[in-house]
Amino acid sequence: MYKRILVATDGSDLSAKAVASAIDMAKMAGADLVALNVTHIGQLSYWDGTTRVGMEEVAANEKRMAAIGQKTVDEVKAQAVAKGVQAQAITVKSDLIAEAIVDTAKKHGCDLIVMASHGRRGINRILLGSETLQVLTQSRIPVLVLR
Repeated sequence: MYKRILVATDGSDLSAKAVASAIDMAKMAGADLVALNVTHIGQLSYWDGTTRVGMEEVAANEKRMAAIGQKTVDEVKAQAVAKGVQAQAITVKSDLIAEAIVDTAKKHGCDLIVMASHGRRGINRILLGSETLQVLTQSRIPVLVLR
């Protein structure tokens, strides 16, 4: 069935459901798990359009977000290992989240991507975008979307 499953997580309650499902699927299939957190680079300068932010503050924020991302995937890895599933914990910095998910899955030879969707509709979807939709359209491997 599946040999390596990538689960994308942001540490939210919703993505925790996707993580639990991905771990269970990996255990049933005898597959390895790749836990991925994409840290959004976001602000690339000291000026965000409303307030002036020092470069030191920008760097400190990026470092803090990277540490949170690493902690998130380390926790997923620990959950997987506790259930007898081989797992890797990976963090990537990118402002193109969907592309980073698809690229990581390809790079690590994953044959399934598991991720959560907030299921936003209407103006919220337009304003907030949909990383899940972008992964669905960019990926050449199956994507399991959970809500």
